Amino acid sequence: MSQFLQQLINGLSIGSVYALMAVGYSLVYSIMNFSNFAHGGVIMLGAYFGYYYLTAAGLPFPVAFIVAALTTCLLAVIIERGAYKPLRERKAPFLYFIISAMGTSIFLENMVIATIGPTFRTYPEILSRTPIQIGSVSVGRLDLTMFIISAICLALLVFFIDHTKMGKAIQATAYNIKASALMGINTDLVIIVVFALGGFFAGIAGVLFGMKYTVYPQIGIITNKSFIAAVFGGLGSLPGAVIGSILLGIIETITSGYFSSQYRDLIAFVLLIAVLVFRPSGLMGKVTEDKA
Repeated sequence: MSQFLQQLINGLSIGSVYALMAVGYSLVYSIMNFSNFAHGGVIMLGAYFGYYYLTAAGLPFPVAFIVAALTTCLLAVIIERGAYKPLRERKAPFLYFIISAMGTSIFLENMVIATIGPTFRTYPEILSRTPIQIGSVSVGRLDLTMFIISAICLALLVFFIDHTKMGKAIQATAYNIKASALMGINTDLVIIVVFALGGFFAGIAGVLFGMKYTVYPQIGIITNKSFIAAVFGGLGSLPGAVIGSILLGIIETITSGYFSSQYRDLIAFVLLIAVLVFRPSGLMGKVTEDKA
């Protein structure tokens, strides 16, 4: 039982960070009906921004953490204005958006390799590595911090979506973007806000993953897991993205703990195939016309 509880805690920690990434996918998909594969590049740069704000700029961790998230927030908006808005204005097919997103992701990764280099970088020790002992279960201070920060951010996002005027505009636009525009909603502003929110959470996730592991140009590949989580929960559904992320994190850690860490990635992609075959709409089961 203690081993199960240990893996459950680890799964909640990693799953909560997956959720920060997955909501970025779901927010964009709910409005624009395509998967923003450039999201991984934004997360990767978030990890680098946090690292350099801490080391080169010498900022305190809370300041570096927030500034990194704000920087990726701005970066996500710039990507939307440069890579996606021209396509929207020309009413390009959604395939063009996916190609543009993949090209942007490759560009960001190679830009980092060309300018900074492929060297692995490690965050300075911010939290003590001594775990908190609760009975026979050890809780890492970083894991606990990751879970708390992620939970607070997701709770604030839910409050924003459900209780603010812009949040209601996002819900309406997600339901029907054309009807929302006819009703006077500035859908262009809504899209900017959605990308800004996704970029902000991507920066937070990037810093947290950089702290737990290392920083390198291919760290954005971790967004494959968050995309799987978003599909698992139901693309376009924020509650589905969170639930799918938590479940995926738990499934991965239990697989690693009871079988082998070599099966960790395998089980995630098996889960993706199973969902696409047996329940393409995901756990929340919302059809395309009812994404909000």
